[in-house]
Amino acid sequence: MQFKNITCLVVISLTIALLSGCVSQQQYDDLKIRNRSQQQRIDELESQLNVAKLKLAQVEKQLADAQMGLDADVEALTKQIEALKNDIAQKEELIKNMQAALGGSILPPELSSELQKFAAENPDMVSFDEATGMVKFKSDLLFEKGSDAVAPEAAELMKKLSTIINSPAAEGFDVSIVGHTDDIPIRKSETMSMHPTNWHLSVHRAIAVEKLMESSGVNPKRMGVKGFGEYRPFEANEAGNKGNQKNRRVEIYLVPAGSVK
Repeated sequence: MQFKNITCLVVISLTIALLSGCVSQQQYDDLKIRNRSQQQRIDELESQLNVAKLKLAQVEKQLADAQMGLDADVEALTKQIEALKNDIAQKEELIKNMQAALGGSILPPELSSELQKFAAENPDMVSFDEATGMVKFKSDLLFEKGSDAVAPEAAELMKKLSTIINSPAAEGFDVSIVGHTDDIPIRKSETMSMHPTNWHLSVHRAIAVEKLMESSGVNPKRMGVKGFGEYRPFEANEAGNKGNQKNRRVEIYLVPAGSVK
């Protein structure tokens, strides 16, 4: 699906990566605690997985008996087997992700899994980089030029993202929303009356996203907004203040709780 006449790239960088080149003793201790907790969760999931596999074997035996005429409820047993197989596959994938994350990952594995699913359900619009913890809204999705009104299609995606942010997997994270523009000066009087400069427009766009996420249930105490106008471009603008649509964007960062400034 493509959206016409919308001019904003949204990059959601979800990261708790260390900013320095070395790891402090406190960070090392925190990582050990996190790995221990993660391993306990893996052990719990493996136990649940074994129970599910035993249940699957039992139901498959019941189905075999049913097919021999010993039980009439073949359809119900078949559906139960399908549900058990889906549950087993999900647990195996989650265990795989959690084991890969041991040693220190950018995001908690269950949050990473949710974002992978979010991207997979919207492949024409969203991509997710597991290695860096970045979800990227492709192309022009959020705003029309000179506007801070979120496009309806993009609003639906932001609501889905808000659901993930409100999930238990994202507990312990706050949200930093940052607006950017390109270097095209604001000239139209109707635009200038609402957004006198690109500084104003970048902040107003960040606020628009915050309000949308707030209306979708994200606690405003978890969010902060800021704007950089045209001064932190994603790519070079065209010569002569002609702009670049990739610079008209909002970036959303999930950061450790209490670190939004």
